[in-house]
Amino acid sequence: MVSATAFDSSLLEDNFTIVPRLDRPSTYKDHQYQGTTEQWNADMAKSTTLYVGNLSFYTTEEQLYEVFSKAGEIKRIIMGLSRQTKTPCGFCFVEYYTHESALECMKYVNGTKLDDRIIRTDIDPGFREGRQFGRGRSGGQVRDEYRQEYDEGRGGWGYM
Repeated sequence: MVSATAFDSSLLEDNFTIVPRLDRPSTYKDHQYQGTTEQWNADMAKSTTLYVGNLSFYTTEEQLYEVFSKAGEIKRIIMGLSRQTKTPCGFCFVEYYTHESALECMKYVNGTKLDDRIIRTDIDPGFREGRQFGRGRSGGQVRDEYRQEYDEGRGGWGYM
């Protein structure tokens, strides 16, 4: 006869985490942010804005509403645009009405596929006019300027 012993779950909690929390923002800090670290942390703690990256250049605003509205009511979506051509360049900002909705969306949508691309989401301190444009020299995103492989969903070859 096999005897059952009680499982002590505190052993797991004290020694390691099996799955990291999905509703925690990354440690990324926008280098163009004008405030202090304390202001950054305060803005992040109440932010209702998500940055969404690695989008296909062909993803539409309607597709984004369909996916991101599952987590909460959307205030607005701002598509990232190439500074020169004013065409989508693979990112957007999604503004919710509540911080909780933004966290829920980050938890459930980050790492999922949209238009055959694995998208990344992160809490953003908030959209300001001008941030909808790519920061790369070509007008798009900096990361695309260094990409050396062909990527149809991001406009083909890199720019450099």
